[in-house]
Amino acid sequence: MITDINQLDLNKTYSYADYLTWQFQEKLELLRGKIFKMSPAPSTIHQRISMELAGVLYNFFKPHPCNLFAAPFDVRLLAKKKATLHQEIYTVIQPDLCVICDDSKIDERGAIGAPDLVIEILSPGNSNKEMKYKFDLYEEAGVLEYWIVNPADKTVFIYVLKDNEFIGMHPLIEEDSIQSKLFPDLDFKLESIFN
Repeated sequence: MITDINQLDLNKTYSYADYLTWQFQEKLELLRGKIFKMSPAPSTIHQRISMELAGVLYNFFKPHPCNLFAAPFDVRLLAKKKATLHQEIYTVIQPDLCVICDDSKIDERGAIGAPDLVIEILSPGNSNKEMKYKFDLYEEAGVLEYWIVNPADKTVFIYVLKDNEFIGMHPLIEEDSIQSKLFPDLDFKLESIFN
């Protein structure tokens, strides 16, 4: 039994089956089987933005059949081969916020398969992971819409999946309104989440 993260070989490739056996407190994600440690706690600004976004999304999706989840919430992304056995799943992420409209993707351990909408909030320690690794994973898994929120610049970047590739929308700044391409009625002023 693994009870300390230091017992793991960070160069090894791990599956979701391995992940389920770990009995330690540290939070981590698996990206293509590689371990990525998560920050112990998000910054105050990260938390404020997350809560403001969660409030907007909760109110919007409450009358809809879609489900909103906030980290920590395990999402198992499937490779193109659509493996579903625990030992065949190599990516387990915890998006800051995600929306899942297909109830069959939700189980007692989190979600299996691509969320419809994923929102990641950048922090000094995770920018490379969100901008490079997760971008590629979300695109490959079939996430339909991906928002990257940058608290430092008060900007949001929206990517929409088209023909299996993310297409970037015009960057949004604090004075702009944000409108989801996937959920067009989801439209609000960005300043409401940055203040």
